[in-house]
Amino acid sequence: MAKADNKATASGVTRLVARLARALREREKLTQTALGEKLGYTGSAISALETCAQPPSDEMLVALEQTIGGGLGVFEEAREWVRLEKFPQHFQDFALLEKQALTLSMFETQVISGLFQTDAYARALIAGGFPVLSDQRVEELVEVRLARKALFEREPVALIELILDEAALHRAVGSRDIMRDQYQHLAELAHRRNVTVQILPLDCGFAGEQAGLRGGGMTLIETLKHERLVYMEPQDESLLLSDLAKVSVYSQRYAKIRAQALGPRESLGLIKKLAGE
Repeated sequence: MAKADNKATASGVTRLVARLARALREREKLTQTALGEKLGYTGSAISALETCAQPPSDEMLVALEQTIGGGLGVFEEAREWVRLEKFPQHFQDFALLEKQALTLSMFETQVISGLFQTDAYARALIAGGFPVLSDQRVEELVEVRLARKALFEREPVALIELILDEAALHRAVGSRDIMRDQYQHLAELAHRRNVTVQILPLDCGFAGEQAGLRGGGMTLIETLKHERLVYMEPQDESLLLSDLAKVSVYSQRYAKIRAQALGPRESLGLIKKLAGE
């Protein structure tokens, strides 16, 4: 539902899209109702767009490009930036880095990494968190989380590695059906040539070492310019490290965690076992 207070807090991108939509609509001599009919929306929805009472959805931007874009590509370009602004603010800088990463090496301890989540798992996880979010905000966050999966298909190919603490596999999210589908999805992704999935077993500490027990999760990033960074997200805050000495320490810790994890084949076997295959 459109909200009046959105008008005061609308971002620069949302305001620019609103002005462009209105200008191009008027150039075509279309009323808000007439444009809405062409797009499959109500005139009220177009009004909400043009007054910034409601940010445009990804689907609306696609429709605007096809209908009044005039080959300029402005609405197509805006899709990326509007989508970016739907992420939590603390995640936006990392989202840009992730999209352009050459390699992405993740260690997750609590839940399955967002990049590997199914629609249903992501929705149950986001909706069940705190603070409580509106249904609209939940759907926005699910939409942008799933859009991150484009990294799996990107050219040049990104190498993606996930080490998952076994506890995250056993942590119930949503329902048994959601978990079963999530295990199957994780197994499917693990079969991709540019993806490696490993599980850090619960009994790893019996061997006398558990490098992943302290400090929580982390993501190591190598950019297209071969810069190496570390990203962490404690309690919905973000920490992005570029200091070479600190990046080195976390890289060594990650390497130790990887050495203590099950191999890719053993890990896939465990995931399939949980999926009931």
